Amino acid sequence: MTFLRYFKDIYKDRRTVFELSKKDISSRYLGSTLGAFWAFAHPLLLIITYWFVFQIGFRSFPIGEFPFILWLLAGIVPWFFFSESVSSATSAIEQNSFLVKKIVFKVHLLPVVKVVSAFFIHIVFLSITLLVFIFYGVGVDLYLLQVVYYTGALFLLVIGLTWLSSALNVFLKDVGQVIAIILQFGFWLTPIFWSYSMVPSKYDLIFKLNPIFYIVQGYRDSFINKVWFWEHYKITPYYWLITIILLLVGARLFKKLTPHFSDVL
Repeated sequence: MTFLRYFKDIYKDRRTVFELSKKDISSRYLGSTLGAFWAFAHPLLLIITYWFVFQIGFRSFPIGEFPFILWLLAGIVPWFFFSESVSSATSAIEQNSFLVKKIVFKVHLLPVVKVVSAFFIHIVFLSITLLVFIFYGVGVDLYLLQVVYYTGALFLLVIGLTWLSSALNVFLKDVGQVIAIILQFGFWLTPIFWSYSMVPSKYDLIFKLNPIFYIVQGYRDSFINKVWFWEHYKITPYYWLITIILLLVGARLFKKLTPHFSDVL
């Protein structure tokens, strides 16, 4: 299968992907005094702003026994990873057109480079989240280990999605704009600022069709609810079905369109 070969290439060229990802982060803020610090400052300021508006301004009550900031962090951190990965990787081919025209370079690594760049930032925010939970007296336990599972699940979903979106974006320039709009709607339709318990039962299935719901809920299950991922025996198979379909379709389409990239760029 094409996507299996692509993953073999990712593993084989992992050092190249790693180095290109580091360069990608530094190049975004080239010339700025604080450099790559801005990659962490922007989302951190957003979190502080949302916390101030919702907890101080709107006086949002704790969710269960947990302060609002803990509940918010557990949901918004995976969303930042997803959003940053998809938005940046969608334009990865155009941004690296000089590499696309090199016959020896494996073009399917370019979206992966963007995802790994976002992953570096995600690791930092996961660490900050853990420290905040410890500060509030929430202990570390075995449930936190499944954050590795949910992060891996999100990583694979994003890889398949960005192979698809980045390939299409070379030929259809509106894809990037459509992705931006979907991310805007997805942010508010995913239970990040609001509790899923507020949703009437008749709309239950509609919200669960969003695969990011599974990830956000999974992070909160790991940090707050203390629920193992295998207890979601209905939604887990659905999530992996969507992920595998995206990997298969994304890799297949990327391979089919790759020979035509240099003609368009």
